[in-house]
Amino acid sequence: MTIDGARGRAVVITGCSTGIGRACAVALDRAGFGVFAGVRRDADGEALRSETSDRLEPLIIDVTDGETIAAAAERVREATGGRLAGLINNAGITVGGPVEAIPLEDFRRQLEVNVTGQVAVTQAFLGMIRAARGRIVFISSIGGRGGLQFLSPYNASKAALAAIGDSLRQEMKPFGVDVSIVEPGSIATEIWAKGDDQAQRLSDALDPGVLALYGERIDRMRALAAKTGAAGLPAEAVAEVVQHALTAPRPRARYVVGRDAKVQAVARRVLPHRALDRLVEREIDRAS
Repeated sequence: MTIDGARGRAVVITGCSTGIGRACAVALDRAGFGVFAGVRRDADGEALRSETSDRLEPLIIDVTDGETIAAAAERVREATGGRLAGLINNAGITVGGPVEAIPLEDFRRQLEVNVTGQVAVTQAFLGMIRAARGRIVFISSIGGRGGLQFLSPYNASKAALAAIGDSLRQEMKPFGVDVSIVEPGSIATEIWAKGDDQAQRLSDALDPGVLALYGERIDRMRALAAKTGAAGLPAEAVAEVVQHALTAPRPRARYVVGRDAKVQAVARRVLPHRALDRLVEREIDRAS
C-alpha cells in the first residue's frame, strides 16, 4: 500500500531523523497512517524507511528553508488531493547559556528553527488541513511554562510555540480543525547529547571573565541535564500521546507527558516563583 492508498489518513511530521519525530513516524505508520516524514538528509529518510512500511515517504524539509517547505507541500498536495489529516510540528534544536553571553546569532537561530520555522510549515500545509478538517499538533515542552537558568533561548522558543498553538486553536475552531500542544518533560532522546555538545562549545568560547562568573554553575546544570536525560521516558511515550491527539473524538488542548512534567506543571501553578527557584537550586546541588 503506497501513501496514495492511505490518502484519507495522511500526516506530515517534521524533524523525523531522530527522537520524538522518528518515534511518531514509526508509530503512526504502524497505526495505518500515510506518513510524510520530514528529514534534512536523504540518508536519514532511507534509514527510517528500513523500519517502516511503504506508506511512509521521506520528504526533505528544512524548516528554515522556504524552498524545501514549498516543495514538500506541493508533493503532499499531489499525493493526497489536497487533504491532510494531520500536521505534527516537531523539528527543533536546543541553545543554552547565560543570557549575558549567548551569541545573538545563536539566539536568532533558536527562534528561527523552533518558532518561525514551525509557523512557516503550518502556513504551507494549513489549507490542506482545513480541507480535511484535520488536526495540528505542536511539540512544545514543559520548559515552555517557565525559564530555567542557562536555558533561556530554548525555554523562550517553547513558550512562544505554545502561545502560537493557543492562538491557532482559537482561529481554527470555526473550521473544525483541532490544535493540540504536547508538553513533554524528560524524554530519552539525542537532544540531551546535542545540548551538552552545544553547552561545551559555548563554554569553550566564553570570555575568561564570563567563564569565571558562570563556569561552575554551568557545569552543575549540565550534570543535572545528564541525570535528567538518563531517567527520561522513551520517545514512544510522546508518540502515543500524539496519536491520541490525532484520533480522539475530543482531543485535549494540552497534553503534559511524563511524571516530572506533571510535577513541574503543578509546582509552577501553586508555588511562589522564588520558592520554585530554591527547589531548582536544590536539584542542581544534588546532581553535581
